[in-house]
Amino acid sequence: MSTIATLTPEIAAPAAKDSRITKRIALYPGDGIGREVTEAAVTVLDALNAGGGQVQLEFTEYDWGVDYHARTGAVMPDDFLDILRPFDAVFLGAVGLPARLPDHITLVPLIRMRQAFDQYACVRPARTVAGVPQPLVGNRSIDMIVLRENSEGEYIDNGGRFRKGTPDEVAVQTAVHSRRGVERILRFGFDLARKRRRHLTMITKSNAQKYSYVLWDEVLEQLEPEFPDVATTKEHIDAAAMNFVRRPEVFDVVVSSNLFGDILSDLSGGITGGLGLNPSANLNPERKFPSLFEPVHGSAPDIAGQGIANPVGAILSAAMMLDWLGAPKDAERIRAAVESALAAGESTRDLGGKLTTAEATRAIIARL
Repeated sequence: MSTIATLTPEIAAPAAKDSRITKRIALYPGDGIGREVTEAAVTVLDALNAGGGQVQLEFTEYDWGVDYHARTGAVMPDDFLDILRPFDAVFLGAVGLPARLPDHITLVPLIRMRQAFDQYACVRPARTVAGVPQPLVGNRSIDMIVLRENSEGEYIDNGGRFRKGTPDEVAVQTAVHSRRGVERILRFGFDLARKRRRHLTMITKSNAQKYSYVLWDEVLEQLEPEFPDVATTKEHIDAAAMNFVRRPEVFDVVVSSNLFGDILSDLSGGITGGLGLNPSANLNPERKFPSLFEPVHGSAPDIAGQGIANPVGAILSAAMMLDWLGAPKDAERIRAAVESALAAGESTRDLGGKLTTAEATRAIIARL
């Protein structure tokens, strides 16, 4: 069973008695290769639907993003949160085309969604897979999950620019860390570690930021006695970045703040073969709001429209979504098909293969 599948006990809904219950999915393909990989993921999900999968998926697509901004002056409509709230899940391709619109504009709705829907647990698995060239020297066996606190920290819109445009300009961006926010992401991490190798590493910078990250240290110390079966370690972000490259095989569940998790999850993708492989889930564990599923990679405007984007990250994100929606058997079928295709060398150019996006998608479907 793949590492990603070990997420199932943590994130999966109880299997529905009616195996064909309908789940409504909002599709937000976005920009660049986001449209291409979303199409690939939906094609795989449609193949499962046609074969009588555990759930029936009903898709509604929204054309939000840079093109929508060109037509309307906004990346999304003002009421986009109200539009998305009734759905069971949201599936995102990628956002951003910096040549046409600055990223700090295209990313705002995504950050708002994560915060308004309290998707505080960002789960980003990374592992080495047979058939995928390893960037690091030696035959490494990497199997980790970067768990990113997704609702506060450095991505809170709290600050401003003063004396703008003058030589005396000052920019202030203030991170916000709450005891409640730190405790709930650490508890999620402990529960996840219990279902894996029972090891949790917390990443901070408490030697330099004595308020926010000392709070993280204190909360971890208070929680440790509740989870005596999980070993814990602490690393500062600079040491962790070095150790992700030097000895990545020792990491199991890695818990970090919003910014540090964003950085480390990209690094975890880089050391396991490339960001095109990596899925992610932005979860509201209490299920009061829809959760968001997306590949870790960006919109890759340099290859957009060429039909060569790697669809694996999006397809594995779809598998994580199926876990969440109560269809773990379907999710495992997708993961097994992906790994079989990669082991056979049926991959896109970024992994050393020769297949187009569509061909790689068909190769995976053939193994379902």
